[in-house]
Amino acid sequence: MRKEQQCADLEKDGVEPVRVDLEADDTNAVAEAVAGCDAIVFAAGAGPGSGAARKETMDYGGAVKLIEAAEARGVRRYVMLSAIHVDDLESASETMRPYLSAKARADERLRASDLDYTIVRPGSLTDETGSGKMQAATRLDMSGEIPREDVAEILATALEMKNTYGKTFEVLLGDIPIPLVLQQL
Repeated sequence: MRKEQQCADLEKDGVEPVRVDLEADDTNAVAEAVAGCDAIVFAAGAGPGSGAARKETMDYGGAVKLIEAAEARGVRRYVMLSAIHVDDLESASETMRPYLSAKARADERLRASDLDYTIVRPGSLTDETGSGKMQAATRLDMSGEIPREDVAEILATALEMKNTYGKTFEVLLGDIPIPLVLQQL
């Protein structure tokens, strides 16, 4: 986690937060931060107001630093929050290309690892209340939205499901309960 004020919310959920700066800290410091972890969920991002350079250092560089830390410390399970349609840069707007490129290369690096990974590629994130329902496929031939709350549930649920190991899938708001969709992947 990045901000100290996030600690209380994480602790309330039973998480032991560790503060590390994926952009500034070196790989050794990141590896120290993950020592003793059972799993890693990469959900960091540069954010929509950042430029191409920050997307490179966070969305790609931060993810890779954490992958390397997992490999160094023997943390086998890694769940990556990516983005829908990262493999279709030609159709993306000029402003989205750096973000999608960084995410695509981070996904590629994770797939090349020997970690038990799952890559979740959501559509546009909203702040709406989650529905607990989704649709998913290796490739969704549409765009759309999904509440952040639902994405958090997808990441947490996939973390525990071995059938999602080695899989990359896109997700949008849908009509089927999240656990049922994930069981069918």
